Amino acid sequence: MDFRAIVMGLAFAVMWSSAFTSARIIVADASPLFALSLRYLVSGLLGVGIAFALGQSWRLTPVQWRATIIFGILQNAVYLGFNFVAMQTVQASMAAIIASTMPLLVAFASWLIFKERLRPLGVAGLLAGLVGVYLIMAARISGGVDLQGVFYCLIGLLALTAATLMVRGATSGGNFLMIVGLQMLAGFVVLSFATLLFETPRVDLSLPLALAFVYTCLVPGLLATFVWFWLVNRIGATRAATFHFINPFFGVAIAALLLSEPLGGRDILGVVIITLGILAVQLSRQRNRPTP
Repeated sequence: MDFRAIVMGLAFAVMWSSAFTSARIIVADASPLFALSLRYLVSGLLGVGIAFALGQSWRLTPVQWRATIIFGILQNAVYLGFNFVAMQTVQASMAAIIASTMPLLVAFASWLIFKERLRPLGVAGLLAGLVGVYLIMAARISGGVDLQGVFYCLIGLLALTAATLMVRGATSGGNFLMIVGLQMLAGFVVLSFATLLFETPRVDLSLPLALAFVYTCLVPGLLATFVWFWLVNRIGATRAATFHFINPFFGVAIAALLLSEPLGGRDILGVVIITLGILAVQLSRQRNRPTP
């Protein structure tokens, strides 16, 4: 892995992790489902427009359309929808930590469902991840965390894991940005109906809300996607996924820096253990796959 790929991988991790803090700022001044649906409308139209400008086509294969619909519903609508609702009462750092365990859950499900071989290093990583999550959850629950909000985050985590497993390799064949843009528009449609059913739209205009909304649309929404596909094309999906191991650290650090969220000793220890667990699992899965 060359130095440029390492820099871009770190940049992707920072952008992905920062989305939780910006979401926390947004839901303080706007109803979550309405704000998220509007974000997907803006990001989706920008993504599709840029894709057309780059010569990409909306004529996708049946497999790509399936991936677009599944990801649009499970990742964009269910995963982020539940997370946005949860972050009205749950700290951004807590939501980031829960979401960051997705590689651990994917590895476990791949072993359980697809019979993917899991080396001892991977097993140790899964166990370490469980220990880290237990340390953090025990500390936060004793401190009075909103359990309903945590439950919403867990539902989102399961949806994101299911989406990842169901669309393995489905974005191959080009038109990456077009697929991402259409996924966002699919999320917009689903979340618009959810807004009508479950929410009374509310927006209290403020400078933090405007800055966080623009940032969320452009950076985690579009720029991080560009960087991710650049990484996948340069070093492969398995090696690129290794950068997820630092998401817990960045998610907690950014929330503490920008939102002044408190951190206890058990939180820090738990983040370190989860980070090492994710790294172990990713390295184990990387070794399982032969080099083309």
